Amino acid sequence: MTIILTLQANADAGRLRGELQRLGLWAQPLSNPAGQPAAFALGQHSSHVPSAALAALPGVAHVLASAAGHPLLDALRGQTVRVGPTLRIGAGAPPVLAAGPCSAESADQVLATAVAVKQAGGSLLRGGAYKPRTSPYAFAGAGRDALGWLRDAADRTGLALVTECLAESDAARVAEVADLVQIGSRNMQNFALLRAVGATGKPALLKRGAAATLSEWRLAAEHLLASGCPGVIFCERGVRGVDSETRNVLDLGAVALLAGVDALPVWVDPSHAAGRRDLIAPLARAGLAVGAHGLLIETHPDAATAQSDGAQALPFQDLFALTADLPFGA
Repeated sequence: MTIILTLQANADAGRLRGELQRLGLWAQPLSNPAGQPAAFALGQHSSHVPSAALAALPGVAHVLASAAGHPLLDALRGQTVRVGPTLRIGAGAPPVLAAGPCSAESADQVLATAVAVKQAGGSLLRGGAYKPRTSPYAFAGAGRDALGWLRDAADRTGLALVTECLAESDAARVAEVADLVQIGSRNMQNFALLRAVGATGKPALLKRGAAATLSEWRLAAEHLLASGCPGVIFCERGVRGVDSETRNVLDLGAVALLAGVDALPVWVDPSHAAGRRDLIAPLARAGLAVGAHGLLIETHPDAATAQSDGAQALPFQDLFALTADLPFGA
C-alpha cells in the first residue's frame, strides 16, 4: 500500500519529518514546482501507524492511501481460522503443533507417527500423499492409498489432518479427507489450483513461494478467499538465500509482520527452512518467539529409511524433547 501525506500551507516540514521518524516511518519528501516540500511519501518498510494517528500530526493536510488489493484478507484481521470441529488457529488462540512425515509411506508408519505426534502435544497430523519432487524420478507419494492411511491415523488418535493438494483434479478428493488443505511452496501462484482448493470450502495452509514477496503471498491468499475458502493460514518455510549451509532463509521478520501487524494466522516450518535436523529446535523456538501461531515439523519413526527428506526429519525422541518446554497442548 502506498501512503502519501500532503502538507498544510506553512507547515513545518522539518518538524513533521522528525515526528514521522519518531513513529518509525521512513518519509521521502515530495516537492512542488517551486521546490518547496508539499508532501511526504511513506516507505513500505515503515512501521504500521493508523491513518487517524497520521492525520492528527501537526502539518498534515490529508492522508492518501492506495486501495488494498486484498480486501477479503484484510477483513479477517484478528480472526481465527477454524480447522476441524474444534480447533481454532490465530490471534488469541494457543499455538499448535502439526507434525508428521514428509511422505506417508505405509499405514503402520503413519499410525506410529500419529501416536507420537499426539504424545508430543500435537493437534494436527501432517503428511504427504502427493509429493512435488524436484526430480521426476524421486518418490512422489502413495496417492489415494496414503490419503486413507492419513485419515485413519488422524481419526484413531484424535488429531486433525493437514495434507497437500497438487492438482485441480485432486482438490475434492483431498478436501474430503483433510481438515486443512496445504498449498505447497511451488504452487503458491498456481491460481487455477488456488481456485479449485478455495471452492472446496476447506481452510487452506498457504506456504510461501521460494522467492515470493509478502504482497504476492497475500494476494495468493486473496485468490483462495475469493474462491470460497473460509480461512487461510500462512506458513513461512524459508525463502531462497545465497548460502548453501541452510536449505533456505527463514524470514522471521515476515512472521512477525503477518502475526503482529496484519493480525493474521501464520505458522513456521523450521524443517524446510533449515533443511538440517540440528537447527530445527532453535528455529522453532524463534518462530514462536516472534508470534507464530503454530509449527509444522517433519518427524519420522526411522529417518534412515525415509523415502523423502529423511535428513531433516526429527526422530520421535527429538520431537518430544523439543515440545517438552513449548506451550502446546493436545
